[in-house]
Amino acid sequence: MKSLLIVRQLSNMDYSKVWHAMQNFTDNRDEQTLDELWLVEHPAVFTQGQAGKDEHLLMPGNIDVVKVDRGGQVTYHGPGQQVIYFMINLRRKKIGVRELVTLIENTIVAALKDFNVTAYPKPDAPGVYVAEKKVASLGLRVRKGCSFHGLALNVNMDLSPFLRINPCGYAGLEMIQTCDLKGPKDIISASDALVKHAINLLQASDVEYQTGLPSSYEQTNA
Repeated sequence: MKSLLIVRQLSNMDYSKVWHAMQNFTDNRDEQTLDELWLVEHPAVFTQGQAGKDEHLLMPGNIDVVKVDRGGQVTYHGPGQQVIYFMINLRRKKIGVRELVTLIENTIVAALKDFNVTAYPKPDAPGVYVAEKKVASLGLRVRKGCSFHGLALNVNMDLSPFLRINPCGYAGLEMIQTCDLKGPKDIISASDALVKHAINLLQASDVEYQTGLPSSYEQTNA
């Protein structure tokens, strides 16, 4: 069953501001609320999921650490990384969390295939990999049958902050980016490919493009 989807471009925006907007959006949505994808780059920040252990924060230094309500361990967000948040009513679409995880991983794999980059997910370690190196991270939260949080694809960024943590809780896990794989060289080409495949896999019959946070959900409490 196909449906209308809103794709929302947030450009560069503070992590906590967007996180609280996601919570407010999810808490206030109803059966008539359309599903949305939020595209954003964040200023440098470490985010620690609900399963996060402080031992995986090796030396965060001057980069803030935000403890959040998604699944998973610690990861890094920064300029040059394309983040997409999946604001999906899973009950309405009749899919489960595992199916959404697979859909997001398949979105990334298909987007990179457009650039002749062979990527793959791992059943025991969510995310997407190329030659055993991680190119994209994934974390979700489901509330009221609706998802928020999503994916982070390393495109063209400073990867050195990943050395300050055990990415996703794995000591020594090497992170890579698409610009070094002959994949997308910039955020625009990466987001175009990701959105194209996400729309297809979510079976959206019509897409509306918007910019900025939904006005009703901009209020945040730091």
